[in-house]
Parts: sequence; structure tokens; C-alpha cells
Amino acid sequence: MLPQHAQGKHPSHQGMKQHMFAQHRSRNMVEAAFTTAALIYHVTVNNLRKGQRNAIVGLLMTVVQSITMIAGFYLMFWVIGLRASPIRGNFIVYIMTGIFMFMAHTQTIGAVAGAGSPTNQMMKHGPMNTAIMISAAALAALYRQTFSAIVVLSAYNYLVEPINIDEPLKCYGMLLMAWFSGAAIGLIFLAFRPWWPQGAQVLTGFYQRINMVFSGKMFVANTMSSSLLHAFAWNPLFHIIDQTRGFAFINYSPRNSSLSYPIYCIIGLLMIGLMAEFVSRKSVSLSTLAGR
Repeated sequence: MLPQHAQGKHPSHQGMKQHMFAQHRSRNMVEAAFTTAALIYHVTVNNLRKGQRNAIVGLLMTVVQSITMIAGFYLMFWVIGLRASPIRGNFIVYIMTGIFMFMAHTQTIGAVAGAGSPTNQMMKHGPMNTAIMISAAALAALYRQTFSAIVVLSAYNYLVEPINIDEPLKCYGMLLMAWFSGAAIGLIFLAFRPWWPQGAQVLTGFYQRINMVFSGKMFVANTMSSSLLHAFAWNPLFHIIDQTRGFAFINYSPRNSSLSYPIYCIIGLLMIGLMAEFVSRKSVSLSTLAGR
């Protein structure tokens, strides 16, 4: 008669196999929260490294992109003869308040809209879900834009000339609002993508490009006529940029923009995006996309 271990029935062997193929489940809410936070952290780091072998190079490219846009708008204003800030204060700060909010908003839209869909290969791993992929994409975009803003402002302050921002913490709060509104809009495009991938990509790019004009980063809301104001007032980013300038400049008090409007827009857009993403995640399947 063969020994027990030769028959492959040794208790330790069976326990090892069960441990290898058993799916780990969190035992309580605290452990589940830590597990989710760890997954979001690792996916965020992966998103930061995506596209570049070195994460530092990716961050520096974001800084270069911000500097390029600031220099481009400075040159454009110089060509059209506007060499001084429409608001009494530093002209570069006036440009930066528009550029940083615009980039945080549009870059987050693109990041969230391109995050993990229900058919993403990463979704095949047990602990992963779309909420983790979306959160990681949004946080990676926020990290990039925060790092870029700090580096550019510090470099200009120490290498060119000192700058004065009246309420910097409130300005960063507006950057968070621009980021969060971009995440809410990107979530809607993400929910739409499984049904019409090419159309969702085109619409995402179109919305990002019309914000080049309708974000109002080139205008001062207090000096706009009522007819021109109506063309911009629908955009929550327009209100965010104008309110940011109110916090950045001690001599500017926004009259034609609202702080509550973008907050209500964010809540409404987030609810629409969450419901649309839930419907898409429950309805779409691999066979649906394979049939196209």
C-alpha cells in the first residue's frame, strides 16, 4: 500500500492548494477600506508611469506642457498689444490662473474618460473594479497638475520675479474644483464609450477643445458685455477661473460669476455620470463589443 504522501492526499498539500487558489476576501470594513486604498495607490502610480519609463520624466513633461501654454498665451497677448494685466496685478499670475485651471479640468476629463471600462483587461483580476480605475486615473491627473503648478510658480517666483497671490489656499481649492468637475464630466464620457467608442472619443476631444475658448481664461468676466457673458456663463470652468482670479488678486472682486454654480453643476454631473456608468457596466459585455 502506498504511503499517504505518495497518494497526493497529505493534509499539508491539500491546504497549500486551497490557499493558492482561494480568493482573498476582506474580513471587515476597515480591512476592505485599506485594501481598496492600496489598490488605488498602486494603479495611480501605474498611471503616472504609463507612457514614460521614468515617472519623473512624465511629471517633467507635464511641467513643460504648462510652461509652453503660458509662454504661448503670453506671446499671443503681446502680439495683440495686451502687455499688461486687465486686472491690476502681475500679468503672469493672470495667465497662470487661467492655464492651471484649464489644464486641471481638461486633463482630468481625458484621464477619466480613458479609464478602465467594464471590458478592460484589468477588470479580469478579482480585486479590481471600475471605481478603482476611475479614482486612480483622476488622482494621477490631480497629482500631475498640482506638481506642475507648484514647480512653475516656484521657479517663476525665485528665478524671474517675486509674485504675490492674495489667498493661495483658496486658489488651490478652486484647482480642486476644476479637477473634480473634470472628473464628473469625464465619467459621463466614460459611460458613453462602451456604446459608441469612436463617438465618445470624438466628443471628448471636441469638449476639451471648445474649452480653449469658452473657459474664459483669456477674458475678465467683469469687463464682458451681457450678450458675450451669456455665451460663457453655461460653462462651470468659466466661473471657476473667474473666482480663482478673485482669490489671487486683492483688487479684483468677481461680479459676473458664481461660486455656487460650479458646485451645483458638479453634483448634478456626478449623479448623471454615476448612474450612466452603472447602467453601462451592467449592460455591456464582451460579446456586445465583439459583435461590432
